[in-house]
Amino acid sequence: MKLGVNIDHVATIRNARMTNEPEPIYAALLAQEAMADGITTHLRTDRRHIQDRDLYQIKEIIKIKLNLEMSLNREIVDIALDVVPDQATLVPENRQELTTEGGIDVIKEFDRIKDVAEELKAKDIFVSLFVDPDIKQIDASKKSGAQAVELHTGNYANAKKGDISMELERLKKAAEYAKSIGLEVYAGHGLTYENVKPVAAIKEITELNIGHTIIAKSVFVGLKEAIRLMKQLINEA
Repeated sequence: MKLGVNIDHVATIRNARMTNEPEPIYAALLAQEAMADGITTHLRTDRRHIQDRDLYQIKEIIKIKLNLEMSLNREIVDIALDVVPDQATLVPENRQELTTEGGIDVIKEFDRIKDVAEELKAKDIFVSLFVDPDIKQIDASKKSGAQAVELHTGNYANAKKGDISMELERLKKAAEYAKSIGLEVYAGHGLTYENVKPVAAIKEITELNIGHTIIAKSVFVGLKEAIRLMKQLINEA
């Protein structure tokens, strides 16, 4: 099981004071030293955290996988085609949301997603879609030309005690189906040190992308230790 560390909230802290620290590139380098398998970052259209300069620096300096979360916005697509991350994960984006609220609607946005996926793949960028654990959305993802899906784990993470098993079963079935039709399967959103193990135990899922809980833990134990603790939990699952 691989771990992609999302460093967006390092930039959130920096931007709270509109200053130059902490710099996301240093977080990316520490994550690399801590044996993270990849860096995940989301260049939003409103630039609320990661800035263009951050993205270019990370791409230039780190040696591990760079996964760029991105909307279908034309400006962002053009930047992705210029930066050429190892992977692009297409996500929905609402300016009013605190964080991504759900999976991208592949059925509704099928033509745009297909076109963008073709552009990205033409530059040898691996294409993943962030989707809800829904069979129809997964089918549409495959047809769009995506090479992977990242299952949205938010409903599982936010579920009340009586609903956790149901949401976990949805993730399992979705992962099994996605794998069966030839997609790579990842997962992420809302995963914490307390709830990550059951998701990490789903054998079809090969990578988790986790950010907020790692950055929060790092305030108290340091980023490298926070990553080590998360990798330990994942490996124990």
